[in-house]
Amino acid sequence: MALRIRLARYGAKKRPYYRLVVTNNESPRDGKFLEIVGTYDPNQDPAAVTVKEELLALWLGRGATPTDTVASLLKRRGALAPAAAAD
Repeated sequence: MALRIRLARYGAKKRPYYRLVVTNNESPRDGKFLEIVGTYDPNQDPAAVTVKEELLALWLGRGATPTDTVASLLKRRGALAPAAAAD
């Protein structure tokens, strides 16, 4: 089972709100997930990203890989080490 850290979309039409979730890479975008590790709200100016640092480190240590979008959000926020983003 390959683990991914990716975005799950919530919110109303044209008002998206995302959760950063750890999930199996074969499950649907808004389907079953293992744990919520943060949120992303693009409606705010600037866009708000909150991350549970301890949970993120735990799941990265267990082999979960972030998607490209999540990696760029975490890198911009400074929560993802450059070495972990290169994997």
